[in-house]
Amino acid sequence: MTHSNNNYLRHFIIVSLLAAMLGSFLFALPLLADQPTGLLQQGENHQQTIKAWRASRHDRLEQPSGWLTLVGLEWLKDGENRVGSAEDNDIQLTGGPAHWGSVFLQDDVIRFVSTDTDKVSVNGEFLQQAELVADNKGKPTLVAGGTLSFYTIFRGSYALRIKDSQAKALLNFKGVNNYSIDESWRINGRFIRADEGASIEITNVLGQVSESAVYGTFEFDMDGKTHSLLGLGDEDSEDLWFIFADRTSGHGTYGAGRFLYSDAMPENGRLTVDFNKAYNPPCAFNPYSTCPLPPQRNRMNLLVTAGEKDFHPDSG
Repeated sequence: MTHSNNNYLRHFIIVSLLAAMLGSFLFALPLLADQPTGLLQQGENHQQTIKAWRASRHDRLEQPSGWLTLVGLEWLKDGENRVGSAEDNDIQLTGGPAHWGSVFLQDDVIRFVSTDTDKVSVNGEFLQQAELVADNKGKPTLVAGGTLSFYTIFRGSYALRIKDSQAKALLNFKGVNNYSIDESWRINGRFIRADEGASIEITNVLGQVSESAVYGTFEFDMDGKTHSLLGLGDEDSEDLWFIFADRTSGHGTYGAGRFLYSDAMPENGRLTVDFNKAYNPPCAFNPYSTCPLPPQRNRMNLLVTAGEKDFHPDSG
């Protein structure tokens, strides 16, 4: 376990409590029917489509680089950051060589200097040193040793995201429970385009705030009430992203909300959103992710009994 993992576990507990409070707030609202009655888009192969989507989702989670393999998040200090499994490192890993090398951070330039070119690779090559690309500047550079690897992310400052392809959470993974497939949750609703350049502040689980482009608002009617969600995206998007919470949040589904993508982009003022494809954010699978939280605007007074249910990784 890395030096600051205990801090992140404490942070994860705090986030979970906040998520539970969000769920309790939503659950306390007046009861609404849990089945939509708005304008629906029917499809004779809907069951097969969702089963295939869920199978693909399961396969992605089982990948040796998926979210179930994330075992650490370590913030870099300016200058040298020694990395390895020995206790005298600045960042202590749970495996691999005793001394991998050092990550140097100066301004926005990140370099890795290896001390074990026989066991530690950089993008598959055994190099003595290399510049590391962070995830905000392109495909991040992967440094690997044994079953462990790390790459650099930027979330206000730079950090190492550490993964283990043999993490217990991955080895013990049996799948994510879902609500029964229900085509009535595939809703074709109204879409109101946002003003050009519209954006919204999105806060992540670390409390960091960033601006996200808003493409518009998805609206649908249910039991005489109108519900709406802000869709994130821009002119180049192929679909819209929704970060949402509902009255199942913390009461059957992950307390900090779920993610969902639309079926393609809006056309002629209409958009199809299939809540059967609502899925858990990475934070449901480990305490080291930096997930965005649903904006207040996307917390619905509605029981969305579709998509993935809550998940608790087995890391024992």
